[in-house]
Amino acid sequence: MKVLRYRLATALLLTLVSVASAEAQTNNKKNTQDMASINVSLGVAYLKQGNLAIAQEKLERAEKQNPRDPNVHTALALLYERLNRPKDAEVHYRTAARLAPRDPNAANNYAVWLCKNGRTEDGVKRFLEAARNPLYSTPETAYTNAGVCLRAAKKLDQAAELFALALQTRPNLAEAAYQMSELQFDRGKFAESRASLDKFLGVFKPTPDLLLLGVRVARATGDRLGEERYARTLRVEFPQSEQVRTLAELKRNPG
Repeated sequence: MKVLRYRLATALLLTLVSVASAEAQTNNKKNTQDMASINVSLGVAYLKQGNLAIAQEKLERAEKQNPRDPNVHTALALLYERLNRPKDAEVHYRTAARLAPRDPNAANNYAVWLCKNGRTEDGVKRFLEAARNPLYSTPETAYTNAGVCLRAAKKLDQAAELFALALQTRPNLAEAAYQMSELQFDRGKFAESRASLDKFLGVFKPTPDLLLLGVRVARATGDRLGEERYARTLRVEFPQSEQVRTLAELKRNPG
């Protein structure tokens, strides 16, 4: 009987040791993950300040601490873009998307990189995957980004379709309205561009980009009153904007 009790006691002791060891490992893992999160935050802060050397130190340390955190890889991708290391940037954007397959933001970030680097088809595919993800709260942004990607690749009809889809999803999205109107303007469709602008501005708040585009469209069609109306609104509502400075340049160089 004593032997049996001894074995039971030993088994109980081993169980307690195993539990304690598991708890210690869990705590250590959590501490390491917390440190990784801190280093990511510091790294991103240094990145924004332009201190790339310290940002790199913090972010590469975070990767060693928690290599399965997609936020670590997204931050590293941004860093390597700044360091002009495109291959490393792509590796980390792709890794972030792989580690967070249900996170549309990870897909969107990778898609932006793909489009910026001339890989239009892959980029648009990922934008549309993000837009169709029910967890993504702003599909209209992904549609707009896909349209911008296609526009840069001179696939203008497809771009227009996606800008229209973005506005259908969210009618007050100023960037989509701007992209659509400017695309029409660049294609020489001045009446359509003006109609798109006035439809948006008649309901929603103006932006400096939209108002400056209105100046350009009105000037192209010889509508001096319309040009001045857009210009006056731009100067009054956004007096410190870059677009007001551009407006002054247009006045000095009307051709």
